[in-house]
Amino acid sequence: MATVTAVKPNDPAQARQYFERKMQFTTGPVELNRLLTQKQDIVVVDVRAAEDYEKGHIPGAINLPQERWDTYAGLSKTRQNILYCYSHVCHLAATAAAQFAGASYPMMEMDGGWDAWQEYELPWEKSKGV
Repeated sequence: MATVTAVKPNDPAQARQYFERKMQFTTGPVELNRLLTQKQDIVVVDVRAAEDYEKGHIPGAINLPQERWDTYAGLSKTRQNILYCYSHVCHLAATAAAQFAGASYPMMEMDGGWDAWQEYELPWEKSKGV
């Protein structure tokens, strides 16, 4: 016999706070593509392994794999940095964002990672020579 889970209404004020904060620190693939199309002054950061970045990445994204996080190479303290990793279950981007924000870099995370970008069939590029 299946267990029935009761859903209780949450506090609307807390929900508003949660979603306002979520919008400050996350974006989706379609929204990021719009920012890139509008030539917004942002830094897109791929925190996946170098070999995965080389096979395909968001146009203009820099690669900052985990073994190079301590270098902060390519990040900007004056522009919005938007990080992504592999998928919606990957926590590399969130982990990197916490470290980078702790060093005073403005951070956002793209929800869904590279998998979501491809799922929406958004433009991508390979590294030269791959």
